[in-house]
Amino acid sequence: MATPRWRRVLIKLSGEAFAGEAGFGIDGEVVSSIAAEIVEVKSHFDVDVAVVVGGGNIWRGMTGEGAGMDRAQADYMGMLATIINGLALQETLERLVQPTRVQTAIQMAQVAEPYIRRKAIRHLEKGRVVIFVGGTGNPFMTTDTTAALRAVEIDAEVILMGKNGTDGVYSADPKLDPNAEFLPEVSYIDVLNRGLKVMDSTAISLCMDNDLPICVFDLMGANLHSILEGDRVGTLVS
Repeated sequence: MATPRWRRVLIKLSGEAFAGEAGFGIDGEVVSSIAAEIVEVKSHFDVDVAVVVGGGNIWRGMTGEGAGMDRAQADYMGMLATIINGLALQETLERLVQPTRVQTAIQMAQVAEPYIRRKAIRHLEKGRVVIFVGGTGNPFMTTDTTAALRAVEIDAEVILMGKNGTDGVYSADPKLDPNAEFLPEVSYIDVLNRGLKVMDSTAISLCMDNDLPICVFDLMGANLHSILEGDRVGTLVS
């Protein structure tokens, strides 16, 4: 097996990525494409892969709050949405004969293991893909923060931030500003000071405090292999 640039990675997948062009729900072809790419890098590289999934394709806590719902209740609903996405990804990975475990921060023994750090690391060492769902188990925390927290806990060497249709970080929204500049590398401090759309400030601060780099790339571009090969893909935040 080839030696990857990073030996243990955590992939952050937004819920919107699961929806494909429809913008909501789960697109089976998109999930199959994501799963196939994970299986391909697992077969080619000696790499441990963990995944954190969002739930925005099904429910967003901020949307519920905007409609007058209690924010904590709306966030718990969002956590349940991430579990649905995680189970979909698990089923697709296992159809491709990739052993997978789902660990949830919200107790749900019939469908997933509870999150236990040492158990998650052991699964990774045995070659299983570990999917973390249920957020942190706390309201007011995004799945970006979950990704940063879990990555630090399992000693991941990088967060691979898969964006849907965005090839990295820009100085402004390229869809709104034609003069937006692509940033191949950017520091944590610049992300915070300039309000760049990478992760929320809590997640960025956690990565900065633990020297955990973030690679932001286009999830739909079949880029995982190139990133682990060491090619310059997307934006590196460090």
